[in-house]
Amino acid sequence: MNLLKSTGIIGGMTLISRIFGFVRDMMLSRLLGGSAMGDAWQIAFQLPNIFRRLFAEGAFSAAFVPLFNKHVAQDGSRDHASAQRFANETLSVFVPVLLVFSALMMLLMPWAIWLIDDFGQGGRTTPTSIALARIAFPYLGLISVMTLFGAILNSISRFAAVAFAPVLLNLCMISAMLLAIWNGSSGDPEAVAMALAWSVTLAGVLQMTWLYWHARRAGFRFALKRPRLTGDVRQLGVLILPAVFGAGIYQISRFIDLFFLGRLEEGSFVFLALADRLNQLPLGIIGIALGTAILPALSRFIALDDAGGAQRVQSNAIELGLLLTVPAAVGLYFAAQPLVSAFYFGGKFGADDVAATSAVVAMLVIGLPAYVMVKVLTPGFFARRDTKTPVYTAGISMLVNIALNLALIPMLGVAGLALAGSIAAWTNCALLYAVLHRRGHFAVEPDLWTRIGRIALSAAAMGAAIHFIAPLGAAWYGAGAGARVVSILALVGTGAFVYFALAWLSGAIDRSKIAMLTRRQANPTE
Repeated sequence: MNLLKSTGIIGGMTLISRIFGFVRDMMLSRLLGGSAMGDAWQIAFQLPNIFRRLFAEGAFSAAFVPLFNKHVAQDGSRDHASAQRFANETLSVFVPVLLVFSALMMLLMPWAIWLIDDFGQGGRTTPTSIALARIAFPYLGLISVMTLFGAILNSISRFAAVAFAPVLLNLCMISAMLLAIWNGSSGDPEAVAMALAWSVTLAGVLQMTWLYWHARRAGFRFALKRPRLTGDVRQLGVLILPAVFGAGIYQISRFIDLFFLGRLEEGSFVFLALADRLNQLPLGIIGIALGTAILPALSRFIALDDAGGAQRVQSNAIELGLLLTVPAAVGLYFAAQPLVSAFYFGGKFGADDVAATSAVVAMLVIGLPAYVMVKVLTPGFFARRDTKTPVYTAGISMLVNIALNLALIPMLGVAGLALAGSIAAWTNCALLYAVLHRRGHFAVEPDLWTRIGRIALSAAAMGAAIHFIAPLGAAWYGAGAGARVVSILALVGTGAFVYFALAWLSGAIDRSKIAMLTRRQANPTE
């Protein structure tokens, strides 16, 4: 597998989605701002998405891909009969479970909002907030079925269609807001939020249809039959339950975040969501892309009992991940205020909202490299069908997160919540690596440690440059569109030049490794 090419395809498509996501959130910040309606919309949008990332994209994909790859390997060059049978058996059980769960959650939605909203004391438990959440929640079922189609496509290394699917969600939401502006209802926050809720469910239909079509083009046919708990389906279920914790620590932390956010001041949901948009740009492009790309490769190497190949794939992924995420984290930390001003300031989003969101960005990105490393290290367990060990590391990290939330939120507010999550992510990362190392499955070699040190020094120099340059454009970051674009491009461009120049000169970038990664490999044992 060409790791760099696969990561590039996924990352490139994810970049397109993130760009549309920025456009979406720029419009949202101006139309809803850091208001109670903004918080209500964020709760409605985040509930199905947290479940999606935790169960569908996290646990389901981590458990389904290795089992599906086993069937693909058994089929060999034949017509994927075994793999298709397993997919249909899974779909036939998956759909009824999703229907029941979604219906139950919609029925219990008033109590779910009440629980999040400081037991109804936070002022967010209203008929409108409940209606928004109910309208948007069917997205979970639609996107979960899409995830099954996406897992099949990823398993046969057809990454582009899956990575493009989130663009459809952003396009639907942008269209809903443009329609509100066109028909004159953009001044009514409730009307804007309702239009957004309906657009989310429509997007789920479009995304599911998009990947269904691509899976059929790849030769797979799907049919819903009477649900049967076959041996493969039971094995999938056994793997999914612990994978909820092992693959989904970030999303589990988001559930905890919702509970604490409901006890903070108005606008806290908005500040965290907008800050996370900046954090998710490198996390999505690099972390999710690497994690998605290496799981099938690791599964194949381990199935062939090729320990060296597995070590090589994971080591390359760590090096590539840190090469890009360490400077991203340092750059975002020092450029938080300019970036938040340039993207979000205006309309109902004022200077106080910019300051609050900037503080959250700075705390979030401290954990950015750790979040990416978790996505690189976790497939080392799942490819070996070990979904139990990450449960323990996830549990410890969650306890750290909760304890730090209780200690830091009274001092720092919503920024303290972000810092607690970052420290918990580093805890999870350290524990995952320690277990892999102790079992002899993976070890960072001395040469990579040296290169990591050079990456850190190059990023530190870049951070110093941004720190001294950023004040020079202070009058431009919140000015007209042209001034914002020019000032941010100048700031980011200067930082990137300093980092990559130093990384290249110091040897932080391994030129031979980049050349090796760009060569197309004929088979996984090369």
